[in-house]
Amino acid sequence: MATTFDDLSPRAALAEIARDFHARGWMPGTAGNLSARADDAHFWITASGKPKGRLEESDFLLIRVADGQVVERAAGGNKPSAETAIHRVVYARLNEARAVLHGHSVDGCLVSECAARAAKALRLPAIEMLKGFDLWQQKPKVDLPLFENFLDVAKIAAEIDKRFRKKAPALSALMVRGHGATVWGTGLQQAYNRFECLEFILGYMARQRGR
Repeated sequence: MATTFDDLSPRAALAEIARDFHARGWMPGTAGNLSARADDAHFWITASGKPKGRLEESDFLLIRVADGQVVERAAGGNKPSAETAIHRVVYARLNEARAVLHGHSVDGCLVSECAARAAKALRLPAIEMLKGFDLWQQKPKVDLPLFENFLDVAKIAAEIDKRFRKKAPALSALMVRGHGATVWGTGLQQAYNRFECLEFILGYMARQRGR
C-alpha cells in the first residue's frame, strides 16, 4: 500500500491529488491543473476541460519541457491545459521542481485581490506554517511572488519566466492575482504538503483582513 504520493505512478498520484483538492474546494469544476515530471525532459499534465474530482490516469498528456510539444496522449482527444506554459517555465527554470500543482481557492483570490495594484509580491505572515517550506528562521520575512492575471496565459508565463530568469524565488510558490496559487516541490508529496501549507497561510491572511 502506498504511504506517500511519491510511491504511486505520476498519473495515479496526480489523479488522487486532484480528487483531494476538488473535495477541499481548491479545484472546482474543471479549474486548476497538476503536473509531474516523467523524466528530466518531459512532464505529465492534466488535460484541459476535465472535472478534477473525477480524473483518471487517461486524463493526462506528456509534454516536452524544451518546446511544449505533446509527446504522448494517454487518451485520444486530450488537449493540453492552457496553463501548461506556466508549468513549463517552472520546470525549465528550476531543476529541483519535480511536481507542480495549481489550484483556484477563494482565499487565494481574496488575498491577492487585496494587494496594491503595483504589488509584485505578497508578504506572508511569520506564522508556524512557513516551516512547511523549510523556513526555520525566527520571524522570517518571506514574499510570495505575485503576477497579474491575463486571459492570454502565455503572457502570464512570459512574465514568470522573465522574473525567474533574473532571480529564483525564495519560496517554491507563486500567486496569480484573482486566479490562484502554483506550488512546486522536489517530489509529489512535498509539492502537496507545501500547497496545503500555503492554503493554510492564505486562509489565515484572508480571515485576518476580515476581522
